[in-house]
Amino acid sequence: MSGGYDVELFVDGPDYDLLCTICRCVLRCPVRVACNHVFCKTCILQWLRRQETCPCCRKPINPSCMFVMYKLSKTISRLRIKCNNEGCLATFPLSEEFLHSSSCQFQRVPCPHQGCGSLVPRSALEVHSQHCQHWSQLCPLGCGTLLTQDIQPQHNCYRQLRQQVEAQRQSHRAIAGALRRKMRRMQNAMTHVRRQVALICESLEVMGEGQEGEDEEVEGEVYEGYVEGDTTGESNASSSSSSS
Repeated sequence: MSGGYDVELFVDGPDYDLLCTICRCVLRCPVRVACNHVFCKTCILQWLRRQETCPCCRKPINPSCMFVMYKLSKTISRLRIKCNNEGCLATFPLSEEFLHSSSCQFQRVPCPHQGCGSLVPRSALEVHSQHCQHWSQLCPLGCGTLLTQDIQPQHNCYRQLRQQVEAQRQSHRAIAGALRRKMRRMQNAMTHVRRQVALICESLEVMGEGQEGEDEEVEGEVYEGYVEGDTTGESNASSSSSSS
């Protein structure tokens, strides 16, 4: 990969002294080594990974003795270049390349809609975005509907909201019906429980009355036995007295 600027990028052919010996392109971030030869910083660092000698004179190079040539870099930044976007005829200093590319109407930029992936000139981006099949956005009137190119022409907020309200009403009616059925089941269960409690109370009352009758009979029998016992004792006592 070239470390310098492509020669074809410049309006006027650059001087030979401004070319990197390694990549044959215009110097980018030029550095000077101990033997006074100048190279692109990226190019010479890649070269030194293979061998530690100057590519021009073969003298040893110490990476710590390289110097960045700021004045030369500033001179190169003033050279005028051409826009490399197809259709653009603008020329400007090299230092303004980024500024121009960020506003050039011929610059191809990606479509902002997720899933599209198209690269279109900046000047045609707005038109492309309006007709892109991947375009989508929430209804600007606030109904909450996600609009796409297919449904946008038929979209009607009033109809959409009316459908949503009707759906909510049906949902509420269904919930109310389920609650009424549940209430009826609970009422039936309570009625059944009351009947069972009433039957249990009646059974307890009947059992209580029967128990009272049995107790009265037992008391009567005990009382009769007691009376009979007393009578017998008195008769025996009278008989004893007569005998005497």
